[in-house]
Amino acid sequence: MDILREAPLGQLIRWVTRNTFLRYPEEFPTFKFPATWNALLNLAEKEQETTATIETVNEQTLSSSQTSRESIFAFPGTCELEVENFEQQHLENDLDLEDGHLSQTKSRLETAPFTEERLEIEAELALERTQTRPIVPQKTADGNILVDWYTTDDAANPQNWSNTKRFVVSLIICLYTFVVYTGSAIYTSSAQGVMEKFNVGPTAASLPLSLYVLAYGIGPLLWAPLSEIPVIGRSPVYAVTMTLFTILSLPTALAENFAGLLVLRFLQGFFGSPCLAIGAATMQDMYSLLYLPFALTAWVSAAYCGPSVGPLLSGFAVTAKGWRWSLWEILWAAGPIFLVMFTLLPETSTPNILLRRAHRLRNLTGEKRLRAQCEIDQKNLRPSAILLDAITKPMEITIKDPAIAFVNLYMALVYGIYYSFFEVFPLVYPVYYGFSLGMIGVVFTCVLVACLIGVAIYCLYLHFILIPDIVANGLRAQESRLVPALFACFGPTIGLFIFGWTARASIHWIVPTIGITIYAASVFIIMQCLFVYVPLSYPQYAASLFAANDFLRSALACGSILFARPLFINLGVAKGVSVLGGLSVIGIFGMFALWTFGAKLRARSKFAIV
Repeated sequence: MDILREAPLGQLIRWVTRNTFLRYPEEFPTFKFPATWNALLNLAEKEQETTATIETVNEQTLSSSQTSRESIFAFPGTCELEVENFEQQHLENDLDLEDGHLSQTKSRLETAPFTEERLEIEAELALERTQTRPIVPQKTADGNILVDWYTTDDAANPQNWSNTKRFVVSLIICLYTFVVYTGSAIYTSSAQGVMEKFNVGPTAASLPLSLYVLAYGIGPLLWAPLSEIPVIGRSPVYAVTMTLFTILSLPTALAENFAGLLVLRFLQGFFGSPCLAIGAATMQDMYSLLYLPFALTAWVSAAYCGPSVGPLLSGFAVTAKGWRWSLWEILWAAGPIFLVMFTLLPETSTPNILLRRAHRLRNLTGEKRLRAQCEIDQKNLRPSAILLDAITKPMEITIKDPAIAFVNLYMALVYGIYYSFFEVFPLVYPVYYGFSLGMIGVVFTCVLVACLIGVAIYCLYLHFILIPDIVANGLRAQESRLVPALFACFGPTIGLFIFGWTARASIHWIVPTIGITIYAASVFIIMQCLFVYVPLSYPQYAASLFAANDFLRSALACGSILFARPLFINLGVAKGVSVLGGLSVIGIFGMFALWTFGAKLRARSKFAIV
């Protein structure tokens, strides 16, 4: 019932029934207000009464000429002593400051998500969450009581969810991400049919794929800041956009003109992009800093494998049923995932959860001083200013910070090369090896195999090297996270040259396929290292930087889909792929330069935390 209540369907049921069904604990008559909170509220009331009494006595004293100066100050001293005694009594009887000290939430502006301090606190919290201890809410200078978790093992806190619940939520996010990313490349099998149906050339027939990719790079610039607004949260963004993505899949499969197909594919990518924008943030909501990389690995794997599985899913079907079949498959995949998300995907944003709790507690007690931290943080901020800063900040950092500029451009390059394979495979395997359209899709599974190899290598590195080192020695400099990439950065160049110069009829097809596997596995490891390096160095801008990274990657991928085919046709497969392999050499020098000079670059950056 807790999962259903937090899911979009449960919130809709609550709204329709005016909170009669699926009620929260605070909405039941049997709910008992925590004693620690009562103590602070009573103390605050006592202070207010004392202050009011002091003001009244002072006014009366000033108006009476018979009262001595000593008597004016006698009563305040007495009241201060009374308040101190009251506070001490309640703290001794009801509060345990040490037990709840580490569990209090902080403003997002005050908390750097990736620091040594956070790692130490999380280690202590992991022990505290095994016990039920009351958490002392903080009181602000103006008398507000900050709404927090009730206990260290509060079930509403996503960090306290059971492993099963976190696994289910993570699985839903990964499946959602996989479906959206599969929706891009699943179209490749339909390109020939689109050319014949709408009488367009190969470049134009690639536009439905390239526009989809471009759109899911633009989307994060909007969806990421929206999901960070506490009053909105992540769940509504997921629910609304996935609803539109699923609905749009129907007219896309029925499009009767080429312009309509282009517009609908763009909108599909745009509304599917929240998985790219806030999928990592959802994982961060649930998992501690030490084990977050494992969750991110699963999420990135879903995104990485989606495009490679798409042609496999549509290749044989399009051959047998026609070009529209690939677009129907998007609807069939999106429909069940949408129903699961709508029914079972809970809200994970801590500010949103505590904001709604504060609202319920104010309704219960009538006490306006009960406030969530985010209400205080954003009290004087204008929504337009928040949105403008979220949109402009990514590009500002990319332009002004050389380390981030390299990371974004390098990842854009490898992503663009990755998508260029969708244009080179039809020029190699049918021509040299006589593969059918369906068999070309089977060849794409080499990327899936490469991803599994990359996951295994990276997870073994985390389990046996990185995590034991952090536990024993604490967090090292951020550049230490780049060590696996120093070995993997040679892989893209090696893999591309193997593919380019062995893709010919005289050499067995498995040899160029091995080249693609080497390329894809090494790129996966590189992306994982860089995905961790960015938030470690720039925690307060992590969401903005990932949005910029998504945009630049998708923009170059969009362009590569259009220029790759002319490149390979005009230069030949060997020379065309060699051009890409030569460009990837830049990444080798850049990766070692970032590892060597990264600390100095961060020291000179006004955005980084050194």
